[in-house]
Amino acid sequence: MLLQTSPVGENRRLAWPVLLGLVLFPHLSDLGRPVQAQERVPDLKRPGRPSYPRINLAAGYEVDPSWPSRPKEIVWGALAGIAIGPAEQVWTFNRGTIPVQVYTANGELVRTWGQGQFQEPHQVRIDHEGNVWLVDSGLHVVRKYTLEGKLLLTLGTKGEPGEDSTHFNRPTDVAVTSRGDVFVADGYGNNRVVHYDDRGQFVKTWGELGVGQGMFSIPHSIAVDSTGRLYVADRNNARVQVFNQSGRFLAEWRDLMVPWHIVVTENDEIHVCGSSPMRWPKLAIPGLIVGIPPKDQLVMVFTTDGRVKRLWIFPKGQRPGELDWVHALAVDRRGNLYLGDIQGRRAQKFLRLESAGREGEIAKDEQPKRDNAIERTGKP
Repeated sequence: MLLQTSPVGENRRLAWPVLLGLVLFPHLSDLGRPVQAQERVPDLKRPGRPSYPRINLAAGYEVDPSWPSRPKEIVWGALAGIAIGPAEQVWTFNRGTIPVQVYTANGELVRTWGQGQFQEPHQVRIDHEGNVWLVDSGLHVVRKYTLEGKLLLTLGTKGEPGEDSTHFNRPTDVAVTSRGDVFVADGYGNNRVVHYDDRGQFVKTWGELGVGQGMFSIPHSIAVDSTGRLYVADRNNARVQVFNQSGRFLAEWRDLMVPWHIVVTENDEIHVCGSSPMRWPKLAIPGLIVGIPPKDQLVMVFTTDGRVKRLWIFPKGQRPGELDWVHALAVDRRGNLYLGDIQGRRAQKFLRLESAGREGEIAKDEQPKRDNAIERTGKP
């Protein structure tokens, strides 16, 4: 029996071998080539595709998700303050039921105290003699304790706001010099700095609400370097102001960030946490603060003359490695960061990742060495 086809069907049947040949013929010559050529691996050496030297000239930070080993029954509220104390122990000051919690650099819980003693924890500092200074903006006081929690001195009058030598109005931070002089950032209500001597006796005060030199709009943090210069985080004015201990204005670092907290390391690096610069919203609301909520989270490192040495921006959020209203900052001797946030209600440790040094980086042929290992300063 003969197969009958229409002219159209016959044309289609004859077209298939032709089409198949057109498809396969260009690739027949590939059958004898090596497999690598068939996979078409990109040639990184060809023009426009350089093989970049994998050398990190920028430092960085990596979160340590295992820090700290906090027992489940020991909880945090809003994490307001962090400081490094004797033996590199990390002091945290939070707004939960157990305000003072101390951890080792490895994350082990050392001690807790302070239950029922504070209303609104705001900051913690450890002085050169190992005394613990705790700022309570809710009770309008700055108090000095031993490491074990014994009260030694109270500045301000508990529960009474005011603006004289014995009263604060929501203080925010405290700096203690190597000689024992005390400088309080008095803070949300009074917009001034108050100076006391090493016995807690009033010396002087300076500052008022405003935007001029030596004026403040929420002096939110204060720190002192090895020469005695004072650095004030003038938060609403998006600047850091620098003074001598007599209150004389020395410098300002403007339009770089909204500063929330300042820490000066032993080698006089000024670390400041906060957000990038923000402006006042168009809607004027009494009591509104610049940068709430912050649009991002960062740590900036300055020299004492205001030169920016390093900048690191952290993702905004509440997952590990993210920050949400970063309010507290501490730096250990290895350069690791400890950061606490208000909304996240936690402290986190960030391991410093060192940048590659120039020495030994360039080979004899002046070509960069490749895949240089990154030194991690890690846990002790």
